[in-house]
Amino acid sequence: MDIKHYQLFTRTTAVYPGAGQQGFQEMNYLVLGLASEAGEVAGKLKKVIRGDKVEPEAFLSEVSDVLWYLARIADNVGVTLEDIAEYSKNKLTKRMETNTIKGDGDKREDESTVTTGNAELH
Repeated sequence: MDIKHYQLFTRTTAVYPGAGQQGFQEMNYLVLGLASEAGEVAGKLKKVIRGDKVEPEAFLSEVSDVLWYLARIADNVGVTLEDIAEYSKNKLTKRMETNTIKGDGDKREDESTVTTGNAELH
């Protein structure tokens, strides 16, 4: 399955308060869900650090939940997962070129504008 089809598929499983309304309630639900699922990924790592055996399937399950929430958030703000991936690639490429990959903060030197295939993001 390609990422575009996956993002469209998540619309069919979006059953929560405010689903599809692109409003405050929906975004709150999605961001809290993303944070919760990311916390579950972190919890799996914590178990590994303390010496527990965690099956790869457990990570896959939690990371797939993170992907679902990310897809729903992207849809909610009108961007695609492809846009996000391209933006990230361009931003990281620019950071490598300007030797700011190890820098700090959202905005770094020479990074005021990064483009995707569809739009400029500031």
